[in-house]
Amino acid sequence: MELCTASVSTSASAHHSHIATLDRRLSFNRYATSRSRVSQRRRQSSLNVMNAASTSGLSSSRNISQTVGTNGAAVKGISSKKLNSALEQLDIERGVCIPFRKYSPEMVRNKVLGSSGSIISLASRGVEIIWKLGFYWSSLVYDYLVGRDEEIVPFRARQLRNLLCDLGPSFIKAGQVLANRPDIIREDYMSELCILQDDVPPFANQVAFDIIEEELGQSLEQLFSKISSETIAAASLGQVYRATLRETGEDVAIKVQRPGIEPIIYRDLFLFRTLASFLNGISLQKLGCNAELIVDEFGEKLLEELDYTLEARNIEDFLVNFKNDPTVKIPLVYKKFSGSRVLVMEWIDGIRCTDPQAIKEAGIDVEGFLTVGVSAALRQLLEFGLFHGDPHPGNIFAMRDGRIAYVDFGNVAVLSQQNKEILIDAVVHAVNEDYAEMANDFTRLGFLASGTDVSPIIPALEAIWQNSAGKGLADFNFRSVTGKFNQLVYNYPIRIPERFSLVIRSLLTQEGICFTLEPDFKFLEVAYPYIANRLLTDPNPALRERLIQVLFKDGLFQWKRLENLIVLAKENVSKMSSNPALKSNSSQIVTTQKVEKKLDLTDTIKDGARLFLIDSGIRRQLIMAFTEDSRLHVEELVDVYRLVEDQIDIPSVALEVLQDLPSVARDFMLSWSDSVLSDRQN
Repeated sequence: MELCTASVSTSASAHHSHIATLDRRLSFNRYATSRSRVSQRRRQSSLNVMNAASTSGLSSSRNISQTVGTNGAAVKGISSKKLNSALEQLDIERGVCIPFRKYSPEMVRNKVLGSSGSIISLASRGVEIIWKLGFYWSSLVYDYLVGRDEEIVPFRARQLRNLLCDLGPSFIKAGQVLANRPDIIREDYMSELCILQDDVPPFANQVAFDIIEEELGQSLEQLFSKISSETIAAASLGQVYRATLRETGEDVAIKVQRPGIEPIIYRDLFLFRTLASFLNGISLQKLGCNAELIVDEFGEKLLEELDYTLEARNIEDFLVNFKNDPTVKIPLVYKKFSGSRVLVMEWIDGIRCTDPQAIKEAGIDVEGFLTVGVSAALRQLLEFGLFHGDPHPGNIFAMRDGRIAYVDFGNVAVLSQQNKEILIDAVVHAVNEDYAEMANDFTRLGFLASGTDVSPIIPALEAIWQNSAGKGLADFNFRSVTGKFNQLVYNYPIRIPERFSLVIRSLLTQEGICFTLEPDFKFLEVAYPYIANRLLTDPNPALRERLIQVLFKDGLFQWKRLENLIVLAKENVSKMSSNPALKSNSSQIVTTQKVEKKLDLTDTIKDGARLFLIDSGIRRQLIMAFTEDSRLHVEELVDVYRLVEDQIDIPSVALEVLQDLPSVARDFMLSWSDSVLSDRQN
């Protein structure tokens, strides 16, 4: 997915705005350099971007920032008559614009109505859908009237799953989406749809082979020295074969699209959106958004999955993101042997996570493998903003050297820099037990319509978090939290944006894999140290700002939090540096990256020294922290030093700080002159 991302500066509170401005000035240049590992197509741009709420061209990035900040169900100034208004709203709340879009309502309509026999096809399919769904709906109404609607729920849920399978691939995909949408469907129905299988009988080999030859313009014999006589896997949109490239002798996986699937998908999307237009009133009342917007989210992802050239680009992006990570395996993609309906990738010779017994019998260090998996998932979500949207056990492999491997990149999701920052804000607000700001984070992320009164949600959020966090790391799990969150979402006008439903599904699925392989595995015992390490060491100005927010509460410095962060960050470094996957791939480590064996706090100390010298507010707070309660907090300072003394080289850090003095002096003079000018103006 080609993206241009709005350059948006988001501050969690007005109190820290001056810190944010200064901190960004201190860290931006180094941060920009350090991010060179991230895919070029998804790097943040400082250029102005297309205002998704306007057709008049480009606007300033400040206007984009203001518009993005008012995400929600109803965006003022967008005409409801325009077919693509829902898509424009999606672009606004995502903080991105998509210059080359695979989906738009107009395009779907023109493609469907422009085909021969379209009216007859639409009419017959519409009658089939309305008849089957109408019969099912009448059954639910009857259950309600006779008072058995609760007791018969398990049966009706299974009936719905079977109905979606009967209605074809579009409905199977829709059911898989509904399985992660507690804002739309009850939790007991979601549980049944979670087992909705995408497996369908394969189509004939000869048909698949004809598609390969037609797409690539060569015969099978010219391309491959051998190809499997049976499919390795078959799904509603395509199927997979194993083959050997004649040119190089490499084993590959060939993904072939199901014949005739595209017009079926387009026809069903047209009918979905037509039906959705009659449900806008209900959707606005329950979710705070038009039903058409939900269909547009779904249609975008579905059409992206149909284009294998996009999947090839997704693979390339993942390869770039993880190129320096010896614990993660991403398959190579052979673009010269691929097209829009055929995708040829490197064959992954690993063990699927659907077979936990085989993983254990292979002698793989299960805890090390799971640690790698959790770290890789968090990097996708919080560092790259590009994550695998469907990491079910069949799409994740355990390599025999301990690495984790991913396949099937048709369904990936993107989080803008703004979205990532707000997610980190939510974590900070949870740590600080600031539930009012947590509720506001929901609005900023698009869960709530702009202007929604969040006061009724605050007590519910507090109850959910305190009940879950109070159990400690040993008993905390995402499934219990999301179970309570699902009830909240179903009872309030909250809509879960599609990309965040994928985030939730991704975390739940990977936590489920962890529990299957190691029932006693503690997901957060890996996740917390990773986040602590990022907060303490990442030069990203946004994370520097959040670190300050974590360390100060109500104007007081939190010594214990700093100690806990250091302990957790050291634990993360220790776990990753001693991981069996690193030892097995030591030759790759030498050539690609230096694996940190110690907690590198050099940049953090330098930035802290800068802030202390330049920012009077921070300097005042730190002095107060040292002299709080009318005593010098030397003991706390010594405790912190003892935690880091084996991690840092004091003379080296001191030398770097001295070398940085000229730029510090320049920033000090700029800060001083700004304050003088400000005083004179006042």
